[in-house]
Amino acid sequence: MKTFPQEPGVYLMKDAAGVVIYVGKAKNLRSRASSYFLKAASEDARTADWISDITDIDFVQCESEVDALLMESRLIKDIQPRNNKDLKDDKTFPYLMITTREEFPRVEITREPKTSGVKLYGPFTSAGALRGAIQVMQRIFKFRTCTLDISESDEKWKWFRPCLLASIDQCTAPCNFRISKEDYRRDIKRLQTFLDGGKTKLLRELNAEMTAASKELDFERAAVLRDEIKMLERLSERGELDTHAQPEVFYIDPKKGLTGLKKVLNLSETPRIIEGVDIAHLGGNETVASLVQFIDGLPFKPGYRRYKIQDVKGIDDFRSIYEVVSRRFRRLSDSGDPFPDILLIDGGKGQLSAAMAAFRDQEITPPTVISLAKRDEEIFRPGNSEPLRLSKNAFALRLLQYVRDESHRFAQHYHHILRNKSTFER
Repeated sequence: MKTFPQEPGVYLMKDAAGVVIYVGKAKNLRSRASSYFLKAASEDARTADWISDITDIDFVQCESEVDALLMESRLIKDIQPRNNKDLKDDKTFPYLMITTREEFPRVEITREPKTSGVKLYGPFTSAGALRGAIQVMQRIFKFRTCTLDISESDEKWKWFRPCLLASIDQCTAPCNFRISKEDYRRDIKRLQTFLDGGKTKLLRELNAEMTAASKELDFERAAVLRDEIKMLERLSERGELDTHAQPEVFYIDPKKGLTGLKKVLNLSETPRIIEGVDIAHLGGNETVASLVQFIDGLPFKPGYRRYKIQDVKGIDDFRSIYEVVSRRFRRLSDSGDPFPDILLIDGGKGQLSAAMAAFRDQEITPPTVISLAKRDEEIFRPGNSEPLRLSKNAFALRLLQYVRDESHRFAQHYHHILRNKSTFER
């Protein structure tokens, strides 16, 4: 345990077969991991039944306790360790969403964020703390949280009766045109600046107000300000969309996505099974690959696979793709198992060519094979020199992005548990 850092992170308990049997988070990895080998752990009803099964412990150091909490949740949902009782369900973390395409944008807390026309923040680790912070921010920035469809050109809103929030000065009542669209959007811009990291000035002002209230012996007001400051400070207890986004909460219509793929790829039938392949480098010369499987447009976790690249020296994505495609489809062919309808490779022309070479050299008839290049979201197809470019809001593209991003996340997120050979596909 001396090699474990005294920093926040996630630890993974493994049995003799290298299977992860428990995942936990810690403020201090060394201290927390060591506690499992004290006498108290063997007597604790929560751990007594499985503590003796631990033969190895791995860890992932995180930048903060928030990162550790979010990573723990992600790992438990995907690995489903047998001794983790919590976080295995479909419960997700909340997000703060600003509807940027509305004339008068609104702010809401949601566990089902949209993918377009919004500005998202989160995921947040505490829904209660987020609700409290929004109440404080609403007092300052006076935004609306209602679901009214307000249009500046519709004069009926001139006679609309605002809700209680306008009466207590926590909303500027755009529903009654008490504020112009330009001024309201300016307030929303200030809110976004605050959420994007510009909290210092506001917190300094609130601290000054609290100090002044204390000097005036207005301790009730000072206490309110103290609590508001704490709520705003807790806004930092959130993940980043690029790192911690939960793919299952971003709804993509599977049926429309599959129907769209049939059309744009000129398929004879609507595809049902899509597999996605991604390559990841663990540092140095070690390379791994991930394969994710979607059935009817949704992730099918039992179909996920991990591969340790065996025949490639150094970093070579093309040869790595060649190897994993060869191994995957040779096994399917030998066992008589069905091929996916679509094989999606993360990358461009070169990665696609490597995959097709694997089928050719194995003398295996390939399914529909395509690649998706992240930079411009272009779809490459065998025999077509020009890529296929779809609207960024096309259901077909969004489904392919979901598959591609899931395979990338699966490869990157689990590099620390792929060191054990027993976790890899042969």
